Amino acid sequence: MTTKSIALLVLTTVALGGCASLSPAPGDFTATPHPANPQVYEHRLDNGLKVIVKEDHRAPVVVSQVWYKVGSSYEHSGITGVSHVLEHMMFKGTKQHPPGEFSRIIAANGGRENAFTGQDYTAYFQQLEKSRLPVSFELEADRMHNLVLREDEFRKEIQVVMEERRTRTEDNPQALTYEQFNAAAYVNSPYHAPVIGWMDDLENMTVDDLARWYQSWYAPNNATLVVVGDVKAAEVFALAERYFGDIPPAEIPKLKPRREIQQRGERRIKVKAPAQVPFLIMGYKTPSVVDAEAAWEPYALEMLLGILDGGTSARLTRELVRGQQIAASIGASYDSFSPHQEVFSISATPAQGVSVATLEQAIRRQLERLQQEPVSQDELERVKAQVVASKVYEKDSIFYQAMTIGMLETVGLGWPLGEQYVDRLKAVTAEQVQAVARKYFHDDTLTVAVLEPQTEALQDHTEGNRHAH
Repeated sequence: MTTKSIALLVLTTVALGGCASLSPAPGDFTATPHPANPQVYEHRLDNGLKVIVKEDHRAPVVVSQVWYKVGSSYEHSGITGVSHVLEHMMFKGTKQHPPGEFSRIIAANGGRENAFTGQDYTAYFQQLEKSRLPVSFELEADRMHNLVLREDEFRKEIQVVMEERRTRTEDNPQALTYEQFNAAAYVNSPYHAPVIGWMDDLENMTVDDLARWYQSWYAPNNATLVVVGDVKAAEVFALAERYFGDIPPAEIPKLKPRREIQQRGERRIKVKAPAQVPFLIMGYKTPSVVDAEAAWEPYALEMLLGILDGGTSARLTRELVRGQQIAASIGASYDSFSPHQEVFSISATPAQGVSVATLEQAIRRQLERLQQEPVSQDELERVKAQVVASKVYEKDSIFYQAMTIGMLETVGLGWPLGEQYVDRLKAVTAEQVQAVARKYFHDDTLTVAVLEPQTEALQDHTEGNRHAH
């Protein structure tokens, strides 16, 4: 469809199902509800594109997301950051639509759009009034196959990405510490490098690097189209066939496993950077659902996460921030749905006058308590109630519903796993929480990163010495 015809579509579209020109006859497509969730329907086009539709008729809006199975974990040394840079360039035009027109068309249709790159995926989304779904499909299908990578646009955009790296990482001492922590915790895992890429790789990236990445990974048989909202599945399948069906599949590269080597002892690093206060990160190697020895272990770790960092009543905040006043701020993170080995991490800023060593020992005492004493049933039930409530609230957002489906599909776990999440968490026992604390929280798998604040003068002196050599 040309630019002119899209502009005409802005003025003439009606709700899906109300106009034959926009909704091909759904009789050719059967939409059988999935047993895991009767609102969800699946269909795969002949070219390999998987289409997943979740009907949610509470409001006349729709979210459309295209997920590509490629992210920073697919990259190798020398081209780190290429997935993220390509994401930026996907808005720079095709033969039919010049740079910037994609966003202008979505805005003219009253929608919003954006994209994001992660370690294991790159996704593009639009949220629109339901009758405008064909606009989204036409534009996404066009740039899936017809992207034009212009040298002049690339030169401008790579500068934008490098400035983004300077602002969000290099000039942010805590973010810089996280980056160094990951590089130390992961040796040969694909999570070793940052999503945004190393600066040296960005400075030496070429438009040809992007072209090879695009040709390798951007194809219908390496993508999932997720639609959630006030639509009928059969009509969405027909619309997907109309716009995406003619795009040819590609031969997708096969990746090596790149499993993280066994850690054989505690690792410690210091990060020296201009900062007002120190910062501590402690991370233990832990399994996700793909490599856990027992299926319940990742869910027990999720419950443990809630016990430590499930709101203001959780242990870390209650004991170390409000109680002992050892930490000014503290939090924990863990992803049970990662396709690679995970790290269960705790990050904290010490309270004024408290050393990082004292803070670390206080955190260790909290972990030792989990290893030595079973969690009370009341505390366990409180965390379970929080989890159930949060999952209910998530369903208020059609965007988040689409995010969950797309993420699980793209990392290879399958969206039905998300439907089982609450039930599996509710089945976790206090004994299982204690068991994973004992099994995984030990020094042989621990990585510690400490931000050591530097004055600007000392930092300038250090930089001068480095350049002098």
